[in-house]
Amino acid sequence: MAFACGTDGDREEMLRTIGVKSVDDLFADIPEALRLTGRLDLPPALSEQEAVRLVEGIASRNRLCVSFAGAGAYNHYVPAVVDALASRSEFYTAYTPYQPEVSQGTLTAIFEFQTMIARLTGMEIANASLYDGATALAEAALLAVRTTGRKSVMVSRAVHPHYREVLCTYAWANDLEIREVPVNDGTSGGDGTGEAPDDRTAALVVQNPNFFGCIEDLEACAKSAHEKGALLVALVTEPVSMGLLKPPGDCGADIACGEASGLGNYMGFGGPALGFMAVRRDFMRTLPGRLVGRSVDVDGREAYVLTLQTREQHIRRERATSNICTNQGLCALRTVMYLSLLGPRLRELAELNHRLASYCSRRLEDGGYRIMFNRPFFNEIAVQVPGTEQAIQRLAREGMGGGIALGRYYSEYPDAMLICCTELITPSDIDALVSMLRAG
Repeated sequence: MAFACGTDGDREEMLRTIGVKSVDDLFADIPEALRLTGRLDLPPALSEQEAVRLVEGIASRNRLCVSFAGAGAYNHYVPAVVDALASRSEFYTAYTPYQPEVSQGTLTAIFEFQTMIARLTGMEIANASLYDGATALAEAALLAVRTTGRKSVMVSRAVHPHYREVLCTYAWANDLEIREVPVNDGTSGGDGTGEAPDDRTAALVVQNPNFFGCIEDLEACAKSAHEKGALLVALVTEPVSMGLLKPPGDCGADIACGEASGLGNYMGFGGPALGFMAVRRDFMRTLPGRLVGRSVDVDGREAYVLTLQTREQHIRRERATSNICTNQGLCALRTVMYLSLLGPRLRELAELNHRLASYCSRRLEDGGYRIMFNRPFFNEIAVQVPGTEQAIQRLAREGMGGGIALGRYYSEYPDAMLICCTELITPSDIDALVSMLRAG
């Protein structure tokens, strides 16, 4: 039944039709304390010219901020050509290829994304993009459970705390056991005394570089997992690190997953994100989401197809391996553009990130600050800063985004700051950071 809009009678008839007494009944699940009780405090309607002036005035109060925050969201430079190309209408209006045979452009981009992720991770198969790094990790754990038939997952405490929370949510819904591996000197059981996988373990999850910025020994982790028939899930939240570090696949990982938004996408106040997953060929048929393949059409011309579709919208729901309903197509396309432009120079970019973090580490030590962990790192370091939260607030007042207070996530490190240096940080920025910390 269709209704005309705009009259009280129409609204009442619509409410009767759907079986509710008032519009408020539609929001009964929202706690009353969170509901808006009055009208929005908005000014009267403005002309376009007045609205532009108002917005420009608000924007003029913004300050450019040098930020040393990382912890899963990394501020990397995006070449202008990525924005120029990705803003073309045929790209930013494309959506999920429900009719893949007529979506050759979208499938081509996804295929290239899969190829690049496979090469970066050293794995044999990569699927189409996933929502974000945290849900990619959860899907990787579920894949390991399906493959091994076991229901216990071990995860390092050096894995991003937010990722572990998402993993625990998925585990609760799937009746899985989550066991944490302790951290020693910044890495997972660094002295060999950490809890080891056993015959119940489906997967061992390790982040590299981990949340503290330290480099994990993935080969040792793979050996420990494989000895008990478990899989190693290697998580990467800083994708630029893959330009310098040995690929997870070459270290023995069975599944590589994580966050790829740092390759050609902006942080955007928390999103959008771009998850990825790559596996060994043995696990191809249990991958979540989609897998795009390259073939030929009846005339022998190159054509792209959805080779496997394990999501619930394409096969019987009870047989689906995942309920992922889309892929981050535009974000994945931007990553393809970015990596195509950067090519082998990704290694140079990664080396620059590491050199800047190394310089920062030296300057902090020269300034009297103690680096928390005596471990190799990529572009993040944990440093002891008394009164960390107050220091971060003080830096913010000076127009500088400090690092992340580790005490927010790890009570055993109440006075520690996680500091990140990407290519958008200069040596003079680092000198200014140290000076501001010491001045406090």
